[in-house]
Amino acid sequence: MTDLERLKDMIKNHHRIVFFGGAGVSTESHIPDFRGANGIYRQKTDLPWTPEEMLSHHFFEEHPVEFFKNYKNFAEAMAAAKPNRAHYALARLEEEGKLLGVVTQNIDGLHQKAGSRNVMELHGSILRNYCTECGRSYDVDSFLSLCDPVPHCPYCGGIVKPDVVLYEEPLDMDTMEDAMDAIQTADMLIIGGTSLVVYPAAGFINYFTGDALVMINQDETGKDRDCSLVFHDSVGKILGEAVLKCAEGREG
Repeated sequence: MTDLERLKDMIKNHHRIVFFGGAGVSTESHIPDFRGANGIYRQKTDLPWTPEEMLSHHFFEEHPVEFFKNYKNFAEAMAAAKPNRAHYALARLEEEGKLLGVVTQNIDGLHQKAGSRNVMELHGSILRNYCTECGRSYDVDSFLSLCDPVPHCPYCGGIVKPDVVLYEEPLDMDTMEDAMDAIQTADMLIIGGTSLVVYPAAGFINYFTGDALVMINQDETGKDRDCSLVFHDSVGKILGEAVLKCAEGREG
């Protein structure tokens, strides 16, 4: 039996699956990851700051013009992106009643676009934005239209901030608790597209107490040796084979 066949059997025999995902889930949607060979952090710019620093809270406070010019490029690319095989496979598992939910470090909203309903966004979402003064909410299109280059609320003049967790900012407590509860409840945990080096998010997988632990990631991670199955491959390819083709077979 191949590893892919084993994965299909594991999915078939488990009914409280949780998926924990990172940037590698969305690379097939043409959104670059952060730490991969062609990741955002490896891109060279003429600016005196690293891409990581430009996504920090202190940079947002001290250099708002440069912050929003940089962030707007991310937001535009993500807002235009379409879900891929990984997103649709997970939405299908939830529809079938097998998937409890998705815990994601991504901020692109692609899981919801694919049809997933229970998505715990540890780092927030580009789709939500709010005025730091009056609290008024703005969707991503409204936010992008206000970037000139710094987005100001037309009602009170406050800066409109993306509802994403920047470096140096804490995660939302309610979202963290929901994620930890889901992982503790799971009888199978699939980790996909993450190098597991961003904390505290990466530490959440330690709440899983089951024995069905699957890793799907292009590169090796420090958790590989603890997994039942490891695929060094595309998340979309593996989940597409294991979930979508099985579903097509049942319907045929």
